[in-house]
Amino acid sequence: MVATTPSASTMPGCILIATDGSDDCAGAIRTGIALAHSRGARLIGLSIALDNPEYNTLVPNLHEVAEARARAALQSFIDEAGASAEATTRRSADPADGVVAAADELSADLIVMAESDKNILTRMMVGDTTAKVIGRTARPVLVVPRSAHIWDKRILLATDGSPHSEAAAELAGHFARQAGLPVSVVSVVTSSHSDARRKEAERAVAAAMEHLTGQGLQAEGQMAEGRPDEAIVKAAESAGADLIVVGSHGRTGLTKILLGSVAERVIGHAACPVLVVKA
Repeated sequence: MVATTPSASTMPGCILIATDGSDDCAGAIRTGIALAHSRGARLIGLSIALDNPEYNTLVPNLHEVAEARARAALQSFIDEAGASAEATTRRSADPADGVVAAADELSADLIVMAESDKNILTRMMVGDTTAKVIGRTARPVLVVPRSAHIWDKRILLATDGSPHSEAAAELAGHFARQAGLPVSVVSVVTSSHSDARRKEAERAVAAAMEHLTGQGLQAEGQMAEGRPDEAIVKAAESAGADLIVVGSHGRTGLTKILLGSVAERVIGHAACPVLVVKA
């Protein structure tokens, strides 16, 4: 049975887009706004004013400078979203903590962030702030590459039967229904997996397929073999999917603080938005 996230029936009624004003955030802003407009959802832009108590004693006007920078970072969001959207800043010594706290305070159903903080040495991993937000919040996080846009072709759901994957299946079905899109389901095994583990993967695909088709959605399923993150991205590309939905952690992943390595690497590889879901 697929688990239901607390807000799955109404998600997303409130969308929070976190931006630092960089060009990397263009895709997150564009996609978050389009999603909010398609749902008639409350739309909030957020920027964090970095607040370091140690430096505040050395630079008396540091609060004002940080706040001014945070407001300036929201300008591109305001220009694109229009007058009906809200824009707010929060002070925090850690940007990730600030985003998570604001999402809780504002009762956001979905956090939208950029695939940022990346360079040639870390191009296959998600940006540090985004990874920390996913690790610290219980809310779904949509990570959007700079050039990406809202999905209009197909959704790919990656599952391994874990509670996080079951929650991901619920939201994948929600987004598919809302957009009228088909869903491809994939579960990945490696050459080292036992027959029992392969059977578990087959059952995970079958359960997700039953859940999706039971809601009247068009769905297809497959097994793939290889390194999980690479196989998931390849399956999305082969299916023509422009949204990937994954659980934040797999069957053996750490569940309390860190973002699971498979989800993190999927985000690092994928050219399309990736929705990361927790149970």
